[in-house]
Amino acid sequence: MKEKAKPEVIVALDVELRESAMGLVAELRDDIGFFKLGSRLFTAEGPSIVKEIGRAGADIFLDLKFHDIPATVAGSVRAAAALGVRMMTLHTTGGVDMMRAAVRAAREVSQEEDKPHPLLVGVTVLTSLSDGDLASIAPGAGGVADMVMRLAQSAKRSGLDGVVSSVEEAAKIKNEFGDDFIVVTPGIRPAGYAKGDQKRVATPAFAKESGADFIVVGRPVIEAESPAKAAAGILKELREA
Repeated sequence: MKEKAKPEVIVALDVELRESAMGLVAELRDDIGFFKLGSRLFTAEGPSIVKEIGRAGADIFLDLKFHDIPATVAGSVRAAAALGVRMMTLHTTGGVDMMRAAVRAAREVSQEEDKPHPLLVGVTVLTSLSDGDLASIAPGAGGVADMVMRLAQSAKRSGLDGVVSSVEEAAKIKNEFGDDFIVVTPGIRPAGYAKGDQKRVATPAFAKESGADFIVVGRPVIEAESPAKAAAGILKELREA
């Protein structure tokens, strides 16, 4: 199997209609083979859209950020794994027991169906949050960078495959937990693109320099006049970095 380039680009299908999502997949799949489905599209279209994108030959990052008691999350992971997704998210703040239950569920499905288990990545601190936001949510917890590292350590101890963090923390996570511990970085913006509601953002080139394994790009691609040209520009920036 051909080794995938690092970081691998994931396009976020932050739309609500099946037609919009499948149109983007059709336009981009020659260059981008990995798509993120979040709560917006999943709530509108349900599991059927996951299966349809899979049938189109694309990999799926199911970003539903599971966060509940261990048994409930384990059941959710089993259901998601059965859909054939390549990677999924859960909140690290759910605790070690919850994360370990998720790991066991993913491995059980893998054994039952004789296929690789989906990658489980733990959400640390959302890229829309700053130090000030975190202080208002959890007074005394320290800054974002410290919180990300504590949560990443918990994810590693629980057996997750990696974490979701901003590019700002990616290099430190790699140095602390090793190159095999996956880092997925959202908040990717080409130079000159507006931040929007994201606060901890970075360019594709900086994400590559920081050691990110996957970068997630949404609005800069899907809202472009030509999503294919926008995606090609990001891939070009990564090649030249």
